[in-house]
Amino acid sequence: MNRRNFLRNAFLGLAGLSAVAGGGAVYFVNRPEFGRLPQGTRLEKILSSQHYFIDHFECLTPVKVMSDEVQQKENRIIATAKWLLGDKSNLLPPKTLPSEKTNLKALDPKKDCAVWMGHSTIYLQLAGQKILVDPVFSPYASPIFFINRAFDGSNIYTADDFPQIDILAITHDHWDHLDYPSIMALKPKIKRVLCPLGVGEYFEQWGFDVANIIEEDWFTSINLGGELQANILPSQHFSGRFLTQNPTEWCAFAFVTPNKKIFCSGDGGYSQHFKDIGKKFGSFDFAFMENGQYNLAWHAIHCLPNETADAAVDIGAKKVVPIHASKFPLARHAWNEPYNDLIAASVGKSYELLTPKIGELIPFDEEKNFTQWFNEL
Repeated sequence: MNRRNFLRNAFLGLAGLSAVAGGGAVYFVNRPEFGRLPQGTRLEKILSSQHYFIDHFECLTPVKVMSDEVQQKENRIIATAKWLLGDKSNLLPPKTLPSEKTNLKALDPKKDCAVWMGHSTIYLQLAGQKILVDPVFSPYASPIFFINRAFDGSNIYTADDFPQIDILAITHDHWDHLDYPSIMALKPKIKRVLCPLGVGEYFEQWGFDVANIIEEDWFTSINLGGELQANILPSQHFSGRFLTQNPTEWCAFAFVTPNKKIFCSGDGGYSQHFKDIGKKFGSFDFAFMENGQYNLAWHAIHCLPNETADAAVDIGAKKVVPIHASKFPLARHAWNEPYNDLIAASVGKSYELLTPKIGELIPFDEEKNFTQWFNEL
């Protein structure tokens, strides 16, 4: 083989490999998990939102995902590489996480209660209705199997464990909150979906009946039937499942009955909106507050523990359950640091801090003591 033919064959070989790789990349990004961007009448509704600007949503006060100081030092690729390849000591629990699996199907449907299922997944029973917030039961919070692996012992529930779900509530479209395999496994049990603007596009693509998707803007109140009202409220965060940033809205939820007010913070940094929510609702009986996966570099879009404590006071929370922890190592703090820092920040505050194990029943109408299980491993 002469040099010319060798180079020609080598080029064709590389071209073939590139084509295969390219075809694989096209297949990868077109998987249904990634979803599609809002279109049609949904996009028309988005364009009328005062929180949408040309081609993206913004927070009430626009913020950057990463601080200017960090962005000046390193770009996102370098920051991601450091996160993936850096020291991971203390990021993972030393043992399998303890849990206490509540039998959801055996619960009295008239009993107002909650079960935290790790990270931001919350099961609620309110006014006779069953609500499931941000269910994630997959072993990874990522489209790639080796990134963001769940802690051992944190995945104790599957779709089979659930009764019929009256309301599936999704705060935003990030992989650790909107999990395609979990959604599809639960699909036969889901009666209606509640979400902020744009997120309904995923559910329509995934075969959900549009008539059963309740999709509204911030500051919207929805009567869910009976004595249950849902409120879609702002948070200071961002959205996107791939390259397009902020194509859909993100939110917090307030669920209100004549007897109970429950707040679910979703993800987000500390801002004036917590005080405004407190003024609107007066107080909350229980607040499920983001507390974990934070970093000074992006604390504009994730609360630090002391800010979680301040936010709980701002909204008038009587009892606080920390969430967004104990499942995925999305940040570089020690796995149990969010709990201990929030305990310290909660001293002298006006609320009671509750720390249930994954799966442990949280009754709304009776007192229950919870251990500091995260310091007992």
